[in-house]
Amino acid sequence: MAGSRRGDRRNTPLKLAAVAAILIGLVLVSLRLLPGSPLQSTAASHWGEPTPDRSTGEPTDRSNRAKPAPSPTPSLEPLPFSDEQIDLDLKGWYAWSVLDTRTGKIIGSENMDETSTTASLIKSWIVADYLRRADDAGQQPSGAKLAEATRIIRDSDNTLAEKFYNSVGRSPSIKRMVSICKTTDSSPAADGGWSRTNLSPRDTARLGACIKDGRAAGPKWTNWLLNEMRQVRGEGDFGIRKAFPAAEQKTIAIKNGWVDRTREQEMHINCLAIGDNWTMGVMVRYPIGMGYEYGMKNCQKITEAVLRSDT
Repeated sequence: MAGSRRGDRRNTPLKLAAVAAILIGLVLVSLRLLPGSPLQSTAASHWGEPTPDRSTGEPTDRSNRAKPAPSPTPSLEPLPFSDEQIDLDLKGWYAWSVLDTRTGKIIGSENMDETSTTASLIKSWIVADYLRRADDAGQQPSGAKLAEATRIIRDSDNTLAEKFYNSVGRSPSIKRMVSICKTTDSSPAADGGWSRTNLSPRDTARLGACIKDGRAAGPKWTNWLLNEMRQVRGEGDFGIRKAFPAAEQKTIAIKNGWVDRTREQEMHINCLAIGDNWTMGVMVRYPIGMGYEYGMKNCQKITEAVLRSDT
């Protein structure tokens, strides 16, 4: 026991020296952190202060430094049409309109809100209305029914169009078009027939947008309908898309209308086209004795006149 006490007394100076060293270290650290101390840490004293300019030794003030400009929003590629009025030497009345489906902007002739009777152009809506309503009711059109719809679109079959028009309620179908497609100039025919539906070029472009974005035929049938409209053939294949290069024509969906109005003694020729980022409506009226071909060519001629020269 005595030997143990002597050992404790010999170690006491060492313990005191260790404690003293620790205390001195703590004091030095405190002095380095104390503002104004000669031992103040350079990093601590400059924390939160401007960084010195290496060339002058003066602090660099970054408060007024210009912030990086945000990246510009990519601009949309312009449509292939010019927003300008055209003056063509055509007999009778004509009007046109283009809708940018990316922005909803509409351009066209000054009279693009004037209406004409649609003839077969309205068949695109009749088929769309039928398909959307069938899907809404949980019904799958039969193969035979879809084959009839194909003939209405591709070949403009009038008898089948009348059959489908009856199935969608006749004039109420056109009222649904006005409501769903947000048309402003359109109205059903006074006699209730599909051929005399009143539509303007502006509303024709809106109808095209309504078909393109799925409101008309519904999500299930939109691509099907657009594909059928790209395959319009025979005498109904004229007008707007003929103004484009052959390879591009295959990508443009169309539905046209043509009729001789004996009551008015006029030809009514109408064109609807749906492109990648645009829809277009062109309508013409002229004396009945001039025949169909004159108006069919003029739909194309009007389109060519409003296409930008660099397209």
